Amino acid sequence: MGSESPRLNRYAAFVHLETGVTQIGHLDSQAGTVQPLQFLSGSPVENLFQVIEAGSLPIIASGAAIPLASTKLLAPLSGHDILAVGKNYMDHAKEFNSSGYDSSDTVDRPSHPVIFTKRATSIIGDGDEIFLHPDFTNCLDYEGEIGVIIGKTCFRVSKENAMDYVWGYTIINDVTAREKQRDHKQFFIGKSADTFCPIGPAAVPKEDLPSILRVQTHVNGELRQNATTEDLIFDISTLISTISEGQTLQPGDVIACGTPAGVGLGHTPPLYLKSGDEVTVTVPGIGTLQNRVSSVNEAAKSPVSQSAFKISNASRSLNANVGLTNINGKPLNYRRLGSGKTNIVFVHGLGATSEFYSPIISHLQLEQGATLHLFDFEGHGLSPTHPLSVLTMESLAVDLAGVFKHSGISTLCPATLVAHSMGCIIALTFALANPGLVNKLLLLGPPPSPLPEQLRRNTDTRGYIAQTQGMKAVVDAVVLNGTSENTKRTNPVAVTAARLSLLGQEPTSYAKACRTLAMATAALPVEDITAQTVILTGTEDVVSPPEVVEEYSRRIKGAKAVVLPNVGHWHTYEDVTAVSEQLRALL
Repeated sequence: MGSESPRLNRYAAFVHLETGVTQIGHLDSQAGTVQPLQFLSGSPVENLFQVIEAGSLPIIASGAAIPLASTKLLAPLSGHDILAVGKNYMDHAKEFNSSGYDSSDTVDRPSHPVIFTKRATSIIGDGDEIFLHPDFTNCLDYEGEIGVIIGKTCFRVSKENAMDYVWGYTIINDVTAREKQRDHKQFFIGKSADTFCPIGPAAVPKEDLPSILRVQTHVNGELRQNATTEDLIFDISTLISTISEGQTLQPGDVIACGTPAGVGLGHTPPLYLKSGDEVTVTVPGIGTLQNRVSSVNEAAKSPVSQSAFKISNASRSLNANVGLTNINGKPLNYRRLGSGKTNIVFVHGLGATSEFYSPIISHLQLEQGATLHLFDFEGHGLSPTHPLSVLTMESLAVDLAGVFKHSGISTLCPATLVAHSMGCIIALTFALANPGLVNKLLLLGPPPSPLPEQLRRNTDTRGYIAQTQGMKAVVDAVVLNGTSENTKRTNPVAVTAARLSLLGQEPTSYAKACRTLAMATAALPVEDITAQTVILTGTEDVVSPPEVVEEYSRRIKGAKAVVLPNVGHWHTYEDVTAVSEQLRALL
């Protein structure tokens, strides 16, 4: 019989250094790898809270194991304050009580568990540095501990049933500023400084560990602490029962259940930590938590604060940055195709993406003779948007300028600019501000400028419906009104492409763009456009009817107006040949 596959049960949180994506993997310290994990559904395991909530559902490997050098290990659990227990090993209770730093009691053995908390902001991961805090403490001490991870919500749990609520265990170093612990009478301030709570390197389910756990702490290779959970004054069941007596414990809560004798203050003279010291805490079956003490506050160099805002349209690009290009300080989806001397920049419209131009690119095989620049504007396609980012036609035109700059387009070799629908307003705004960068302009279905009041109200209302009811609530009306009767009758692929384009939009981001178009109240001085211009629409384009295009052609010097028969507003989908021929002629 073949050997069984190793259990993937040493759950470690890590971040890919290349992508910045955080997830959970199986840590193999001996091999120096972490194996990314996924559920049977194929969804990656993003955090330990998901592992706990999934319960007995299988978790499997996802792809190949990653070298630890390509990752950064994080604390298995973060974001919650740590519940902790003081003086829970008899020998440590004695050494602490006799040290002169114990302000909590006058006797060695506490009559009840001594419970305190450590701030979530003190949590760091394996390999992170413990800051010495020289302006805060001169008595920095270590405390190796076992962390109990709660697996189910519990309230007023009996000692007899308490272990049913334990998911598993991790390792904690309860770093302490001894004089702060003494002076403030309670432990909180002395225990909660930044970097004072290393956790990791992994978390392991209780079923995969022995019932008795041993914790050992080494400082610079010297064994300082060595005890087991059998030595606890108040066992784990008692701690859970005591803490839950009047408050609810939730999945993912961690209880640091106390430290054995051998801490720095227990030595004569005390052996407090100093810069460069290496502290390791080992629990067989879980691993070794290793942290170096430093006089440099690495955490202060790049403090991390969690935002209350959720980035819109973020999931399409993984972490709102993977595979995206930084343009004007914004992560945008940008692609460059081909390498010809002619630069063509494409701007899509409302409810579309850069893929709107794929049919004409393919039809004309443009990438063989030109360099193409395609991007999704903020909030559309793969480009995310922040809730506080206010979009205007002017801001989108500035982003288009960023695309030009990133592409290396200059007045020495100006570009052809192709735009559709709302993208036409963006393109015109940009061309007016940067006449030397655009020598040819193809506008597909430009809306009137300024937008008529009724169209403004309709657009704003459509965005509100999308935001409150989802894209499904608007897709039928947009596609039915936006495609010609001939298209609906004879070209189901075009109708499907338009529907998929809309249904692929994130509702909040789409609503933001609708609001942007609805607020385009300024009339553009298109008479100042100097580029050779072709303006195209369809006979049944309700957004840009033929009379609007004729008006644009009269106002833009030398502009050519083209009206395609039996075409609505989704021009490249409805008649790719006709649109392609107009672009070929312009080029």
